[in-house]
This record gives sequence, C-alpha cells and structure tokens, in this order.
Amino acid sequence: MYLKSLSLKKKIALVTGAGKGIGRASAIALAEAGADLIILSRTEKDLIRVKKEINKLKRKCEFYVCDLFDFDQITEVFSKINRLDILVNNAGTNIPEFFNKIKKEDMDYMVDLNLKASFHVAQLASRKMLKSKNRKTNGGSIINMSSQLGKVGAPNRSTYNMTKFGIEGLTKGMALDLASRNIRVNSVCPTFVETPMVKKFFINKKFKKETLKNIPLGRLATESDVATAVVYLASNGSSMITGSSIVVDGGWTAK
Repeated sequence: MYLKSLSLKKKIALVTGAGKGIGRASAIALAEAGADLIILSRTEKDLIRVKKEINKLKRKCEFYVCDLFDFDQITEVFSKINRLDILVNNAGTNIPEFFNKIKKEDMDYMVDLNLKASFHVAQLASRKMLKSKNRKTNGGSIINMSSQLGKVGAPNRSTYNMTKFGIEGLTKGMALDLASRNIRVNSVCPTFVETPMVKKFFINKKFKKETLKNIPLGRLATESDVATAVVYLASNGSSMITGSSIVVDGGWTAK
C-alpha cells in the first residue's frame, strides 16, 4: 500500500482565528479527518457556533475566547492544554494602503497580529508539543497560514507583504530547529479566498476584475481548498514535508 493515511484520529489540533473564514473551515476539516479541536477567537458567539458544528461530527471541541494581542491571555490558554499534536496558526488580517500613506498604527496592528502573535503562538505550541513523551514516534505538525503575498509583492499591500514574507522565514527557521524532535513546520499560501474579509475588498469591482485576471485558473480559492491543504500538512500523508509551503493560488505565482 503506497497511499499514506490522512486520518487524524487520536490527534488534538488547535486553530487560532477559528470563528470565521479559513480558520473555521480548517477546524471543521480537521474534525472531519478525525481530530479533536481546541479553537480560539475573540468572539464567543462564533466559537460556540463552530463548536456545535464540530460536535455534530462526533469530535470533542474546547474553545477559548482569546485576544492574541495579549501575551498573558495566550499563555493562560496554553497553560490549560494538556497535549497538542497540531497547530493551525491562522489568525491574521490585512489593511490595504498605498506605501506612502500607511499609518503607523495600521502597520503596528498588522505586525503585532500577523507576525508577533503568530510567533508567540507557535513557540508556546511547540513547547507544549515537545513535552509529549512519544513525540519522536507520533510526530507533530505546525501549519502557519501565509499567503501568495508571502511569495510575491502586490500594490497597496506592503505591510501585508512584510508580515507574510516574515511568516515564510519563520516557517523555515522553525522547521530546522524542530525537525530533530519530529515536529514538522510548513505554511499554506492561498490566493484571495471567498471569505467575509475578501468580499469586502471585492465591493470595488475594478479590483475584483484585476484580481481574477491575475489567477490563471480564473477563480477565487474556496475555504475548502485551503482547509484541505491544512489537513494534508497535519496528517501522516505529508510526513516527509517540512520547511515548505503549499501554494493554493490558482497559478498566480507561476507567472
């Protein structure tokens, strides 16, 4: 038999930014593959809704209302976790602005969330994973949510580019440090995805038209497209992949 298992039974996965969009889709997809979930978001009602969906799949789900800007809150959450096998480091945002008009507070906000918070979460998660007695046998997987704009530049996205290129560098450095303990670290780099945030951008019809022209497949990615890549990287099917990225961009970065 050559096909490795994609099952995540007996695995525990944590997803940040799990209340909506890619985070929600990733959490549910991981549950569909058999994992039990720990989900984080700033909005309790969103977490409750996602927990119900996961419970319908007969999987366990704990949730924590957590502001990732608050290091003490993040630390408190991880102090309550006994075991962790998978991290989907998903929380992030984008505030499009022309470079010379980028406001300091917007730049600080994005760096603090997209980069610093991702670093802190990844570090705390890896420490928790390293405490597992069977880690070298069972392995662990950290998946950082990056972007096609962690690979190429784009107009009005300088700060976002900076943070996502940073995530790509973090992914590679972490992968080398953690490989000896059988913890793999990879990223997923989507193009524009059909999420509530992207729908706001596409109110600008000119921007939507230009975006679709840049995707050779001629369509946006779906949340399912990204969540499927997440499950693959979380599973034993990708057991020889670390320090790498899956680019879910419909060909954008191939040009």
